[in-house]
Amino acid sequence: MERSIKHQYFFAHSPEKVWQYLTNSDLMELWLMKNNFKPIVGTDFQFRTGPIPSLDFDGIFYCTVLEVEPFKKLSYSWASGPGDEKITLNSVVVWKLEPAADGTQVFLEHNGFAKDENLDFFNGLNHGWTEKLEKIANLINA
Repeated sequence: MERSIKHQYFFAHSPEKVWQYLTNSDLMELWLMKNNFKPIVGTDFQFRTGPIPSLDFDGIFYCTVLEVEPFKKLSYSWASGPGDEKITLNSVVVWKLEPAADGTQVFLEHNGFAKDENLDFFNGLNHGWTEKLEKIANLINA
């Protein structure tokens, strides 16, 4: 069964301002994790955090930028595993920004949790993305 994470969040800021937090490597590190992200289609990059052995996770998300439509849409693959180049989660993150009268509506979709072995990751990320969106809001409002 395919599982999909979907969240919607409103920011009282322009799409350009929100876009910075989704595409600037230094800003992304403040709300997500260390990375070497560049918003260029085809670019491979990594998000790095501490390993979580209970999830068979070595602490590295291996990603590739799939789509960049400035101020509107960003997507990248999101893969992980226990290490030694073994990948047990292959997923895709899609961000969509829509301008609103007094800010920006952000839609996040994270797909690719069909395997039962990815259920714990799905549950953790489903809640985790909500926390990350709130973290962006705190940073952007500071």
